[in-house]
Amino acid sequence: MTDTEPTSSITRGSLARPLFALAWPIVVTQLLQVAYNLADTLWLGRYSAAAVGALSLAFPIIFLLLSVGGGFTVAGSTLVAQYTGAGGESSAGKAAGQTLSFVTALAVVLGALGFVVTGPVLSVLPADPETARQVVPLAADYMRVFFLGTPFLFGFFVFSALMRGYGNTRTPMRVMAVSVGLNVVLDPVLIFGVPALGIPELGVEGAALATLIARAVATVIGLYVLFGLGVGPQVRLEHLRPDLPTVRRIIDIGAPSALEQSTSALAMLTLTAMVVTFAPPVVAAFGLGNRLISLVFLPAMGLGRATNTMVGQNLGAGNADRAERAVHLAAGVGAGVMLLVAVVAAVFADPIVSVFMATGTEAAAETVRHGITYLRVRSVEFAFIGVLQVVLGAYRGAGNTRTALGFSLLSLWVGRVATVYVLAFLLGWGVLGVWVGMAAGNVLGAVTAGAWFTRGTWKRSVVDADAGEDEPVEGAEGVEEPDQEEGDRPTTPGGD
Repeated sequence: MTDTEPTSSITRGSLARPLFALAWPIVVTQLLQVAYNLADTLWLGRYSAAAVGALSLAFPIIFLLLSVGGGFTVAGSTLVAQYTGAGGESSAGKAAGQTLSFVTALAVVLGALGFVVTGPVLSVLPADPETARQVVPLAADYMRVFFLGTPFLFGFFVFSALMRGYGNTRTPMRVMAVSVGLNVVLDPVLIFGVPALGIPELGVEGAALATLIARAVATVIGLYVLFGLGVGPQVRLEHLRPDLPTVRRIIDIGAPSALEQSTSALAMLTLTAMVVTFAPPVVAAFGLGNRLISLVFLPAMGLGRATNTMVGQNLGAGNADRAERAVHLAAGVGAGVMLLVAVVAAVFADPIVSVFMATGTEAAAETVRHGITYLRVRSVEFAFIGVLQVVLGAYRGAGNTRTALGFSLLSLWVGRVATVYVLAFLLGWGVLGVWVGMAAGNVLGAVTAGAWFTRGTWKRSVVDADAGEDEPVEGAEGVEEPDQEEGDRPTTPGGD
């Protein structure tokens, strides 16, 4: 699992090489992450249309609770990146350890809460009668099993974020590959059962159990890598003991990201509540389409997270101009790549959607028809997704998580939720109004966030002036000694 391949420096020399060296493993890791959902969708699509609809209902609610803890991994990644850029090995290790212990404790609480509130939350959704009868009970079964594995889910997310901030994105990719491979093998076995081996048919619960087991394996491997192999921030057991000043800093940086992610999940839950007023094939197409779009979203996400590390380490090293150039490069590449993806998605929407649904029933055929239209409408926004993800990554890498929060709220609640409601219900566009409204949010977000970025108020580090008191870090993927003196680094906490 070690990562010893030499790369260009994140803080010196060529921009393109370290940016893409960081980005491509993130894209692959996220592709593997999507493979969890796609494997579930693929096998459950062959199990029943109602099972696919159950995932559509379950995912926004799951994401709502998990995003609270997930937001704090952004703080860990940002602090590790800036301390690493400043040459503060001990400070980076301490920030990593504090993030790990804090988020793990939070995961236990959120998992227990999710298990308890599953039934009440699903019961208040304004579902179509047929959806309420067929889909909602299956969603409850899936969610209760899933929430039992919340600490394992968070364990890998924290590991991945800390390694990314350090500049090592390949090791999390390899760990994720092991986990996904296990999930792919377990999914059909647990969903359909193997009577000859005494394994019962578990349906949607089997899909959730497969994910739980695979996540647990990933977390165990990740902890071993983080503590035992020396290829990431140098975490020691004493770094896990709560340190209130560091925890406060994690909360200060992470709380806006947690709020951003949770309000994103709440927006998706609100959208789902509107979608479930339609017939089950529409609900299934909505869930299926969102999973497919999460797949084409990967290049933009990879560049956005690579930008997070590039900006964080360069601001820590005092290279604000280099950080800005990295953002411009990543945004241009992201828009171009996503435009190509949009063309492919629009042209080949029919075969792409059809492969994920069993044929032969009227409900399946209607789901495919709606899914094709949804994918083609959403392809209009893909280039804007590339720009928005890079700019938001820049804000987060600088520690300006409040700014990222503001533009996420604008994109989701004004550009998406409000637009869907107006088009689908007030103007009577029906299902097409949902599809068009979903595409509008990222267009609005990219335009406004990009314009605000040009003000330059994000170019500030959030690490202390003494962050670089340690020796320069050895072994970080793409990290060399900063090319400016410690005293030249800006130290004012990030503004807006």
